[in-house]
Amino acid sequence: MDELDETIPDDSPAPDDPPIARRDAQRPERLDPPIPPREAIADVRVRAPTRGNRRLERFLEAVNADTHVKALWHVSAVNASRRLGLTDHSWVHIQIVLNIGLRLGRLLFRRGIVPSVTADYAMSDHDAEVVIAAACLFHCVGMSIHRNDHERYSLFLTADRLGSLLATAYEEPERTVIASEAMHAIIGHRSKGGEPFTVEAGILRVADALDMARGRSRMEFEAGRLDIHSISAYAIEDVKISPGEDRAVRVEIAMSNSAGIFQVDELLANKLRGSGLEEHIEVIARIDAEHEKRLFTVFRI
Repeated sequence: MDELDETIPDDSPAPDDPPIARRDAQRPERLDPPIPPREAIADVRVRAPTRGNRRLERFLEAVNADTHVKALWHVSAVNASRRLGLTDHSWVHIQIVLNIGLRLGRLLFRRGIVPSVTADYAMSDHDAEVVIAAACLFHCVGMSIHRNDHERYSLFLTADRLGSLLATAYEEPERTVIASEAMHAIIGHRSKGGEPFTVEAGILRVADALDMARGRSRMEFEAGRLDIHSISAYAIEDVKISPGEDRAVRVEIAMSNSAGIFQVDELLANKLRGSGLEEHIEVIARIDAEHEKRLFTVFRI
Protein backbone atom coordinates (compact mmCIF):
# COMPACT_ATOMS: atom_id res chain seq x y z
CA MET A 1 0.00 0.00 0.00
CA ASP A 2 2.94 2.32 0.53
CA GLU A 3 4.01 1.89 -3.09
CA LEU A 4 2.74 5.13 -4.55
CA ASP A 5 1.93 6.33 -8.03
CA GLU A 6 4.73 8.35 -9.56
CA THR A 7 2.54 11.47 -9.46
CA ILE A 8 2.23 11.21 -5.69
CA PRO A 9 5.59 11.42 -3.92
CA ASP A 10 5.94 9.60 -0.62
CA ASP A 11 6.33 11.99 2.30
CA SER A 12 8.92 9.91 4.13
CA PRO A 13 10.85 10.91 6.07
CA ALA A 14 9.51 14.47 6.23
CA PRO A 15 9.19 16.42 3.01
CA ASP A 16 8.26 20.06 2.84
CA ASP A 17 5.24 19.44 0.64
CA PRO A 18 2.28 17.14 1.28
CA PRO A 19 1.88 14.38 -1.31
CA ILE A 20 -0.55 15.94 -3.78
CA ALA A 21 -2.36 14.08 -6.51
CA ARG A 22 -2.05 15.45 -10.02
CA ARG A 23 -2.24 19.16 -9.21
CA ASP A 24 -2.86 20.19 -12.81
CA ALA A 25 -4.33 17.04 -14.31
CA GLN A 26 -8.02 17.61 -13.72
CA ARG A 27 -9.69 19.55 -16.52
CA PRO A 28 -13.03 21.27 -16.03
CA GLU A 29 -15.32 18.27 -16.12
CA ARG A 30 -18.19 20.15 -17.68
CA LEU A 31 -15.96 20.87 -20.70
CA ASP A 32 -15.20 17.18 -21.24
CA PRO A 33 -17.52 14.87 -23.18
CA PRO A 34 -19.57 12.61 -20.89
CA ILE A 35 -18.48 9.00 -20.49
CA PRO A 36 -20.30 5.99 -19.00
CA PRO A 37 -20.05 5.69 -15.20
CA ARG A 38 -18.20 2.36 -15.25
CA GLU A 39 -15.55 3.83 -17.53
CA ALA A 40 -15.33 7.02 -15.47
CA ILE A 41 -14.40 5.19 -12.27
CA ALA A 42 -12.34 2.39 -13.82
CA ASP A 43 -8.95 3.90 -12.94
CA VAL A 44 -9.95 5.67 -9.73
CA ARG A 45 -7.72 4.72 -6.82
CA VAL A 46 -6.84 6.94 -3.88
CA ARG A 47 -3.32 6.68 -2.54
CA ALA A 48 -1.56 7.99 0.54
CA PRO A 49 1.59 7.08 2.47
CA THR A 50 0.45 4.84 5.33
CA ARG A 51 3.81 4.68 7.14
CA GLY A 52 3.21 1.23 8.59
CA ASN A 53 -0.31 1.98 9.82
CA ARG A 54 -1.89 -1.40 9.04
CA ARG A 55 -5.39 -0.32 10.02
CA LEU A 56 -5.15 2.60 7.60
CA GLU A 57 -3.82 0.29 4.88
CA ARG A 58 -6.73 -2.11 5.29
CA PHE A 59 -9.24 0.73 5.30
CA LEU A 60 -7.83 2.29 2.11
CA GLU A 61 -7.80 -1.12 0.44
CA ALA A 62 -11.48 -1.55 1.25
CA VAL A 63 -12.32 1.90 -0.10
CA ASN A 64 -10.40 1.31 -3.32
CA ALA A 65 -12.32 -1.93 -3.87
CA ASP A 66 -15.72 -0.25 -3.41
CA THR A 67 -17.38 0.89 -6.65
CA HIS A 68 -20.25 2.45 -4.69
CA VAL A 69 -17.93 4.98 -3.04
CA LYS A 70 -16.21 5.73 -6.33
CA ALA A 71 -19.60 6.29 -7.96
CA LEU A 72 -20.48 8.82 -5.24
CA TRP A 73 -17.25 10.70 -5.97
CA HIS A 74 -18.04 10.70 -9.68
CA VAL A 75 -21.60 11.99 -9.26
CA SER A 76 -20.30 14.67 -6.87
CA ALA A 77 -17.83 15.75 -9.55
CA VAL A 78 -20.54 15.90 -12.22
CA ASN A 79 -22.81 17.99 -10.01
CA ALA A 80 -20.07 20.37 -8.92
CA SER A 81 -18.09 20.90 -12.12
CA ARG A 82 -20.27 19.88 -15.03
CA ARG A 83 -23.64 21.14 -13.81
CA LEU A 84 -22.78 24.00 -11.45
CA GLY A 85 -19.42 25.17 -12.78
CA LEU A 86 -17.82 25.00 -9.34
CA THR A 87 -14.33 23.92 -8.35
CA ASP A 88 -13.38 20.26 -8.58
CA HIS A 89 -15.08 17.84 -6.18
CA SER A 90 -13.93 14.67 -7.93
CA TRP A 91 -11.75 11.89 -6.52
CA VAL A 92 -8.76 14.13 -7.27
CA HIS A 93 -10.00 16.62 -4.68
CA ILE A 94 -10.65 13.72 -2.30
CA GLN A 95 -7.10 12.43 -2.66
CA ILE A 96 -5.55 15.85 -2.24
CA VAL A 97 -7.52 16.51 0.93
CA LEU A 98 -6.67 13.00 2.20
CA ASN A 99 -2.94 13.57 1.78
CA ILE A 100 -3.03 17.08 3.21
CA GLY A 101 -5.08 15.85 6.17
CA LEU A 102 -2.65 13.07 6.99
CA ARG A 103 0.29 15.44 6.56
CA LEU A 104 -1.25 17.96 8.96
CA GLY A 105 -2.11 15.26 11.47
CA ARG A 106 1.39 13.81 11.52
CA LEU A 107 3.02 17.21 11.91
CA LEU A 108 0.66 18.12 14.74
CA PHE A 109 1.03 14.79 16.56
CA ARG A 110 4.81 14.96 16.20
CA ARG A 111 4.77 18.26 18.10
CA GLY A 112 2.74 16.89 20.96
CA ILE A 113 -0.81 17.83 19.98
CA VAL A 114 -2.86 14.93 21.31
CA PRO A 115 -5.53 13.46 19.00
CA SER A 116 -9.03 13.47 20.44
CA VAL A 117 -9.36 9.69 20.09
CA THR A 118 -6.32 9.43 22.38
CA ALA A 119 -7.51 12.04 24.87
CA ASP A 120 -11.04 10.63 25.09
CA TYR A 121 -10.76 6.92 24.20
CA ALA A 122 -7.12 6.00 24.95
CA MET A 123 -6.65 5.08 21.28
CA SER A 124 -3.50 5.74 19.24
CA ASP A 125 -2.17 8.20 16.66
CA HIS A 126 -2.72 5.46 14.07
CA ASP A 127 -6.40 5.34 14.99
CA ALA A 128 -6.57 9.12 14.64
CA GLU A 129 -5.12 8.78 11.14
CA VAL A 130 -7.96 6.40 10.22
CA VAL A 131 -10.49 8.94 11.52
CA ILE A 132 -8.84 11.67 9.45
CA ALA A 133 -8.72 9.47 6.35
CA ALA A 134 -12.35 8.40 6.66
CA ALA A 135 -13.49 11.98 7.13
CA CYS A 136 -11.46 13.18 4.15
CA LEU A 137 -12.73 10.41 1.88
CA PHE A 138 -16.38 11.04 2.69
CA HIS A 139 -16.50 14.75 3.50
CA CYS A 140 -18.22 15.87 0.30
CA VAL A 141 -20.04 12.79 -1.02
CA GLY A 142 -23.24 14.70 -0.24
CA MET A 143 -22.51 16.75 -3.34
CA SER A 144 -23.91 13.74 -5.19
CA ILE A 145 -27.32 14.85 -3.90
CA HIS A 146 -27.10 18.64 -3.78
CA ARG A 147 -24.64 21.45 -3.22
CA ASN A 148 -26.77 23.12 -0.55
CA ASP A 149 -26.35 21.43 2.81
CA HIS A 150 -24.15 18.78 1.24
CA GLU A 151 -22.32 18.21 4.53
CA ARG A 152 -25.51 16.87 6.11
CA TYR A 153 -26.23 14.67 3.11
CA SER A 154 -22.68 13.35 3.42
CA LEU A 155 -23.52 12.11 6.89
CA PHE A 156 -26.21 9.61 5.99
CA LEU A 157 -24.31 8.43 2.92
CA THR A 158 -21.29 7.87 5.17
CA ALA A 159 -23.31 6.15 7.90
CA ASP A 160 -24.63 3.65 5.36
CA ARG A 161 -21.17 2.63 4.17
CA LEU A 162 -18.38 3.43 6.59
CA GLY A 163 -18.98 0.62 9.08
CA SER A 164 -18.53 -2.09 6.47
CA LEU A 165 -15.41 -0.41 5.08
CA LEU A 166 -13.86 -0.38 8.56
CA ALA A 167 -14.74 -4.03 9.23
CA THR A 168 -11.35 -5.42 8.15
CA ALA A 169 -9.54 -2.96 10.41
CA TYR A 170 -11.71 -2.78 13.53
CA GLU A 171 -14.08 -4.85 15.60
CA GLU A 172 -16.79 -3.39 17.80
CA PRO A 173 -16.97 -1.19 19.78
CA GLU A 174 -13.87 0.51 18.32
CA ARG A 175 -15.40 0.45 14.84
CA THR A 176 -18.33 2.57 15.97
CA VAL A 177 -16.02 5.03 17.72
CA ILE A 178 -13.94 5.54 14.57
CA ALA A 179 -17.02 5.93 12.38
CA SER A 180 -18.66 8.38 14.79
CA GLU A 181 -15.53 10.51 15.07
CA ALA A 182 -15.22 10.61 11.28
CA MET A 183 -18.83 11.72 10.89
CA HIS A 184 -18.36 14.45 13.47
CA ALA A 185 -15.44 15.71 11.41
CA ILE A 186 -17.58 15.70 8.26
CA ILE A 187 -20.29 17.92 9.74
CA GLY A 188 -17.64 20.02 11.50
CA HIS A 189 -15.98 21.09 8.25
CA ARG A 190 -18.95 23.14 7.05
CA SER A 191 -18.39 26.89 6.92
CA LYS A 192 -21.64 27.90 8.58
CA GLY A 193 -22.74 26.01 11.66
CA GLY A 194 -19.74 23.70 11.66
CA GLU A 195 -18.33 23.58 15.17
CA PRO A 196 -15.58 20.96 15.35
CA PHE A 197 -14.71 19.95 18.86
CA THR A 198 -12.07 17.34 18.05
CA VAL A 199 -8.54 17.72 16.73
CA GLU A 200 -9.33 15.36 13.87
CA ALA A 201 -12.35 17.44 12.81
CA GLY A 202 -10.25 20.58 12.83
CA ILE A 203 -7.70 18.88 10.60
CA LEU A 204 -10.33 18.04 7.98
CA ARG A 205 -11.66 21.60 8.10
CA VAL A 206 -8.22 23.05 7.34
CA ALA A 207 -7.19 20.34 4.85
CA ASP A 208 -10.29 20.91 2.75
CA ALA A 209 -9.57 24.64 2.58
CA LEU A 210 -5.94 24.04 1.55
CA ASP A 211 -6.82 22.41 -1.76
CA MET A 212 -6.13 25.70 -3.52
CA ALA A 213 -2.87 25.31 -5.44
CA ARG A 214 -2.64 26.49 -9.03
CA GLY A 215 -4.53 24.26 -11.44
CA ARG A 216 -7.10 23.32 -8.82
CA SER A 217 -9.04 26.58 -9.03
CA ARG A 218 -9.04 27.23 -12.74
CA MET A 219 -12.37 25.59 -13.58
CA GLU A 220 -14.62 28.45 -12.59
CA PHE A 221 -12.24 31.00 -14.08
CA GLU A 222 -11.81 29.27 -17.43
CA ALA A 223 -15.53 28.59 -17.62
CA GLY A 224 -16.10 32.35 -17.63
CA ARG A 225 -17.26 32.82 -14.06
CA LEU A 226 -15.47 36.04 -13.16
CA ASP A 227 -16.04 37.14 -9.59
CA ILE A 228 -13.90 37.69 -6.53
CA HIS A 229 -14.04 33.99 -5.66
CA SER A 230 -12.81 32.68 -9.01
CA ILE A 231 -10.27 35.47 -9.59
CA SER A 232 -8.75 35.20 -6.12
CA ALA A 233 -8.57 31.41 -6.34
CA TYR A 234 -6.86 31.64 -9.71
CA ALA A 235 -4.16 33.84 -8.17
CA ILE A 236 -2.94 31.06 -5.84
CA GLU A 237 0.23 29.60 -7.33
CA ASP A 238 1.37 27.05 -4.78
CA VAL A 239 0.78 25.77 -1.25
CA LYS A 240 3.63 24.37 0.84
CA ILE A 241 3.11 22.60 4.17
CA SER A 242 6.11 22.03 6.43
CA PRO A 243 7.07 21.74 10.09
CA GLY A 244 6.90 25.10 11.81
CA GLU A 245 9.24 26.68 14.31
CA ASP A 246 7.01 28.59 16.73
CA ARG A 247 3.98 26.51 15.75
CA ALA A 248 3.63 22.87 14.75
CA VAL A 249 2.71 23.56 11.12
CA ARG A 250 3.79 26.24 8.67
CA VAL A 251 1.66 26.83 5.57
CA GLU A 252 3.26 28.98 2.89
CA ILE A 253 1.09 30.25 0.04
CA ALA A 254 2.59 31.76 -3.10
CA MET A 255 0.36 34.15 -5.06
CA SER A 256 0.74 35.65 -8.52
CA ASN A 257 -1.64 38.52 -7.81
CA SER A 258 -2.84 40.41 -4.75
CA ALA A 259 -6.39 39.27 -5.52
CA GLY A 260 -5.40 36.00 -3.89
CA ILE A 261 -5.61 37.62 -0.49
CA PHE A 262 -9.39 37.16 -0.56
CA GLN A 263 -8.92 33.41 -0.85
CA VAL A 264 -6.47 33.42 2.04
CA ASP A 265 -8.12 35.86 4.44
CA GLU A 266 -11.82 35.32 3.79
CA LEU A 267 -11.92 31.59 3.07
CA LEU A 268 -8.87 29.82 4.52
CA ALA A 269 -8.64 32.09 7.56
CA ASN A 270 -12.30 31.55 8.41
CA LYS A 271 -11.85 27.78 8.24
CA LEU A 272 -8.69 27.95 10.34
CA ARG A 273 -10.21 30.27 12.95
CA GLY A 274 -13.06 27.86 13.51
CA SER A 275 -10.91 24.73 13.57
CA GLY A 276 -9.54 24.77 17.10
CA LEU A 277 -6.04 24.57 15.62
CA GLU A 278 -5.39 28.30 15.38
CA GLU A 279 -2.55 28.19 17.89
CA HIS A 280 -0.78 25.37 16.06
CA ILE A 281 -0.86 26.42 12.39
CA GLU A 282 0.86 29.46 10.92
CA VAL A 283 -0.17 30.72 7.48
CA ILE A 284 2.11 32.98 5.46
CA ALA A 285 1.05 34.30 2.05
CA ARG A 286 3.53 35.98 -0.26
CA ILE A 287 3.20 37.71 -3.59
CA ASP A 288 5.95 37.80 -6.17
CA ALA A 289 4.70 39.61 -9.26
CA GLU A 290 6.58 42.29 -11.15
CA HIS A 291 3.62 43.27 -13.31
CA GLU A 292 1.50 44.87 -10.60
CA LYS A 293 1.89 47.46 -7.91
CA ARG A 294 2.47 45.65 -4.65
CA LEU A 295 0.05 46.40 -1.88
CA PHE A 296 1.92 44.05 0.46
CA THR A 297 4.71 41.50 0.37
CA VAL A 298 3.82 39.15 3.24
CA PHE A 299 0.45 38.44 4.83
CA ARG A 300 0.17 36.32 7.97
CA ILE A 301 -2.65 34.55 9.78
